[in-house]
Amino acid sequence: MYKGRKIITGLILFVGLAAIPFFYNSGKTSVKPEPNIDTPAIQQLAEKQCVEPREFMKANHMQLLNDWRDSAVRDGSRIYVNSQGKQFTISLQNTCMHCHSNKAEFCDKCHTYANVKPYCWNCHIAPKENKT
Repeated sequence: MYKGRKIITGLILFVGLAAIPFFYNSGKTSVKPEPNIDTPAIQQLAEKQCVEPREFMKANHMQLLNDWRDSAVRDGSRIYVNSQGKQFTISLQNTCMHCHSNKAEFCDKCHTYANVKPYCWNCHIAPKENKT
């Protein structure tokens, strides 16, 4: 090989530089956030349950919100009937954010952790949070 040393040296340097992020982050873990649902509106509820059970909401809340959007905007339907047969008004701001009013603690914590940038607030007005 005429330029074998340069090629091998370049490959070693490339692999070393490409591996730096893996070595830099080895042993570091991110703590999974637990959303804070302790709001005054939730504390006043007799039955502390969301529109669907907790596990369903953790796994499928974005799909539910997309379905709500399609149902309300495209079909004109404003009533959601959950798996237990209860009816809820389809509204991000008046149904969801009524109870989950602490957007920074409830929404933003998990979305930042998962590096997700939902576009809810492109159309909806972000709730004002009380700093008491």
